[in-house]
Amino acid sequence: MPVGSPKPQTVATAKYEKKAGWMSKSYKLKKEIVEEYAEACKKADVSAAGQLMKMMREFIEEVNKER
Repeated sequence: MPVGSPKPQTVATAKYEKKAGWMSKSYKLKKEIVEEYAEACKKADVSAAGQLMKMMREFIEEVNKER
């Protein structure tokens, strides 16, 4: 749960995310790549997070097939 004195909505959001299995990750990436990726997602009219999850799933499947 959030630390300090979070607002009720913050607590509710954290509770939902935990229950639904969501987590937040932070990566350091080159600015140019991030900007190009964001523009490509915008052109394709897709969510950047949704596309990232799709690519992660495809990569996992590809790696698991090789073993």
